[in-house]
Amino acid sequence: MKENFLGVDVSPENYDELIKALFNRLEQKQKSFIVAINPEKVMKAQDDQNLKALLNRADFQIPDGIGIILASKLKGGNVRSRVTGIDMMMRICEEAAQTGKKVFLFGAKPGVAEEAKKGLEERYPGIQVSGTLNGYEKDPAVIEAAINEAKPDILFVAMGSPAQEYFIIENMQKLYPHIFQGVGGSFDVLSGRIKRAPEGFQRLGLEWFYRLLKEPKRIKRQMILPKFLLKVLKK
Repeated sequence: MKENFLGVDVSPENYDELIKALFNRLEQKQKSFIVAINPEKVMKAQDDQNLKALLNRADFQIPDGIGIILASKLKGGNVRSRVTGIDMMMRICEEAAQTGKKVFLFGAKPGVAEEAKKGLEERYPGIQVSGTLNGYEKDPAVIEAAINEAKPDILFVAMGSPAQEYFIIENMQKLYPHIFQGVGGSFDVLSGRIKRAPEGFQRLGLEWFYRLLKEPKRIKRQMILPKFLLKVLKK
């Protein structure tokens, strides 16, 4: 059962449970929309009812942010496993490689999706990346044709949030894929253009702290976490 934080739903499943549910739905020809939820998005949704409605229309709202885990503990909830957007993408790609499902990469700057494709092929031998298209393509007809002609089972959209989620919700019914996920800057990581935090930081859920060390100006964004937790407690 989903938990709700300040009006935004969050799915309690871990990676294994999510993969099983997603690929079962795919086999049944059901479309699935995955969105990553963190305190920053929840707080933005307080002042943007369209964004709140968009987030709640997803089939799976993954808890991408240590703040969501803390909030669930404060409420006595069941969200125990952090599920990051990029790691969810990786787990989906791993399963796709094993089951012969096709992937399409849409978004990012010209050349990045192609480099991300190579990164996935090196990481998951046998994966079928049936197409790529950069995010600078704005013609809806061209985008729709490129994706549908490639016949992918899974579409990853890297446009930044919430643009990527709005694109998915507005187009998923006329597009061929059955699994849709907005993945932000994940193509840049897969292409090698941006490095993730060291594994130690990832395991401890401290990627935000690593990014803060690298970019101190992010402190204003990080201050959203205590505001979010206080608001949850008041509720």
